Amino acid sequence: MKRLIIAVIFFACITNVFAQTRTFNDIFPNIGANIRTAAFSSSGYARSSQRTSGFVIASQGSRLDPQIVNNVLRRSPGYLIESIMVIPGNPGSVTLLDVYNALRNVRDLRGRLYDSATRNQAVPLFEDATRIVSERQTSAIPDPPAATTLPRSETVYIRLKDANFSNTYYRAEMSLTANGLCYTMINFRSMSYLLVPVIREEKFIAQLYFEPIQEGILLYSIAGVDISDFFASRIHIDSAISKRLTVITSWAIDGIRRNSR
Repeated sequence: MKRLIIAVIFFACITNVFAQTRTFNDIFPNIGANIRTAAFSSSGYARSSQRTSGFVIASQGSRLDPQIVNNVLRRSPGYLIESIMVIPGNPGSVTLLDVYNALRNVRDLRGRLYDSATRNQAVPLFEDATRIVSERQTSAIPDPPAATTLPRSETVYIRLKDANFSNTYYRAEMSLTANGLCYTMINFRSMSYLLVPVIREEKFIAQLYFEPIQEGILLYSIAGVDISDFFASRIHIDSAISKRLTVITSWAIDGIRRNSR
């Protein structure tokens, strides 16, 4: 009898866990079929838009936490890029702890390639990547070992040697939500080209959201930048944001797949 009661309790707990795991359609009930198809492809769905012509946001009307998008929009960006991707997998095969440990490996951002139109070849976007002590103390520190528990929130500081902007500095904030994990990167120093500030501090933001779903792991990301008209007319801003978001998301995806093996 005792074993039967334990088995019933265990089954009820397992059932409850899976009942709380949403599907892609639960989160995006009204999304277009073409966007859904793209989200499940190897490259995912991505679209850029501008404030002047009106932002196009595929997640509008979704059941994501509104703050995920609002944290970017409240900074009044002039340019925006949104992406949606599902990393396929069985329910429960990847946990938020796997995601968290992937995001802790900052050095894995180093050397990731992007297609450079000016050089006509694939080159590293970030020639170097390391954690640093704080906003004021930029000494490099090693990535920590894999964690065994998941904190509610955490802030780390990152220095990336950018192919276009040389050394760039970010504050990365992780926080758990009701269903997933948010990871937000914001530049806390200006991003400069040939010593000229192009993107001022706190004007670039990339927000990634991860949620285990029935089909695998949902990775929703949105990035925005506010830049003066002078520089906007001389730089392909959509491409600049897109390639950084693509490299950052690919870093997270590769780390998740590696940790969940």
